Amino acid sequence: MTKRMDLNCDMSERPDALLDGTEEQLMQYVTSANIACGGHAGDVASMEKTLRLAHRYNVGIGAHPGYPDRANFGRHEMHLSADAIASTVYEQIRVLAEIARRNMCEIVHVKPHGALYTKASYDASVADAIAHGVARLSKDLILVGFAGSLMIDVWQDLGFRAVGEAFADRVYEPDGTLRSRKFDDALTTDPAKAARQALNIVNKGIVIAHDGTDVKVNARTICIHGDTPGAVAISRAVRAEYERAGIEVTQISSFFNKSA
Repeated sequence: MTKRMDLNCDMSERPDALLDGTEEQLMQYVTSANIACGGHAGDVASMEKTLRLAHRYNVGIGAHPGYPDRANFGRHEMHLSADAIASTVYEQIRVLAEIARRNMCEIVHVKPHGALYTKASYDASVADAIAHGVARLSKDLILVGFAGSLMIDVWQDLGFRAVGEAFADRVYEPDGTLRSRKFDDALTTDPAKAARQALNIVNKGIVIAHDGTDVKVNARTICIHGDTPGAVAISRAVRAEYERAGIEVTQISSFFNKSA
């Protein structure tokens, strides 16, 4: 059976990436785009431009809601109630969904951002709040979260389709968590190294932690952050490595087709 993997990318987070063509280049290699929708980054104009690019390149459209904290790019935890989390998630994805409808397309998935994503990976109440926010719009949306984490179980128990995610451009800890960005070696910016990590995730079901430990991971989508230095080269290398290995690169939604 042919191995299959989605390549996703966090986008619409940097205005310069739209202006200088970086996001359009990324669209040529990834299969799903997570579009920042006004919480940690992004505005109506950037959302629409990125969404149109995704539609043009047949890239799956997803919402990327985060804590409403633009000053810290959504990477610091905010102590919000469950209702507040659900409300901000709903409002963010609602705006993107309306823009999508105006452009005769639709959002397919939702992937939380930054500290909200991290918190949901181990706090069931936060994962639950995110799901309830999404459900206000549609329970048909696919939820994307950290592979092997509690958030995947919570979402599936609530009746959502959920997909586990791993990272090509992030370094892992031996316990399977991501190495904190406070460390200089938290990011992988070498395209060849990122491609090897992405290939190991598919072929061996592992990532190699910063101390050399093999960490098991079961993922169906690989993330390349749009704001990682050299993101285009990384995405190109990962896509090429998969194609050389005979791995089919496909959109998240295809995993739930009857023939999948």
